[in-house]
Amino acid sequence: MSAEQEIARSDHSLAPGLYLVGTPIGNLEDITQRALRVLKEADLIACEDTRHTQQLLTHFGISTRTTSYHEHNEITRAPELVIQLEKGARIALVTDAGMPGVSDPGFRLISLAIRHHIPVIPIPGPAAFLAALVASGLPTDSFSFEGFLPAKRGQRRAILEKIRNSPQSQIFYEAPHRVKETLQDVVEVLGPDRDLVLAREITKLHEEFLRGSALEVLEGLKDRPEIKGEITLLIGKADEKQLAEKVETQTLRQRLDQIMIDEKLDEKAALKKLAKQMGISKSEAYRELQRSK
Repeated sequence: MSAEQEIARSDHSLAPGLYLVGTPIGNLEDITQRALRVLKEADLIACEDTRHTQQLLTHFGISTRTTSYHEHNEITRAPELVIQLEKGARIALVTDAGMPGVSDPGFRLISLAIRHHIPVIPIPGPAAFLAALVASGLPTDSFSFEGFLPAKRGQRRAILEKIRNSPQSQIFYEAPHRVKETLQDVVEVLGPDRDLVLAREITKLHEEFLRGSALEVLEGLKDRPEIKGEITLLIGKADEKQLAEKVETQTLRQRLDQIMIDEKLDEKAALKKLAKQMGISKSEAYRELQRSK
């Protein structure tokens, strides 16, 4: 669709469908003109917390009716909303902050709407993990976002073990009351020198980035009696020495399997990447793999 067609379409009333509307993660100026138009023209806004969303709507003078849609009622509310959508309703889905469905309610309704052949239209907006990544200073060429880390220490450390030798930057959300404990786990599992960035209150008044080694960031938080706000934890990729040591101790098959898992590639693409790492052709890597069986 050309820019002229998009502008022309925006002059018409909203078409029926489910609109996934990104809302500010802090600074209200981050909302888009398109998001405001959709919220104004929708028949209904499904909110994670109606009271929270009402503050946003009041600020922009939007009077659209709201209903609750959150993790505790989505099993029953999703079918109710789909029935309305099948009748031609225009429903906007929002969460308290950011994009619906990203570590927030929304997946159940979105997947149900798709199964019922209802148009699902994304209205892009802020996402804390992406804003934190681009400002972190960590490599952005390859990264993985995993949502919230487990609350239980054993499960959390198991996740950290899995990324010990990862060639990607890793991004997690974390609760402020657990962040010191989590950083201690990072130091013990990944090592005190692992590059780490803690982003707090992105786009808000007290926005803060703590950058350094895992131990340096942990030490920087130890004197704080209380840590508040939304936390995004970014962990740098394993350094070249760690990756080299890992390669030396792995069989060719193990190395190929690990690339497939870490970078979510099929065997053909992973073999091409492995060949590049080894400085040989893909056909040579294939022959080596066959000989190792």
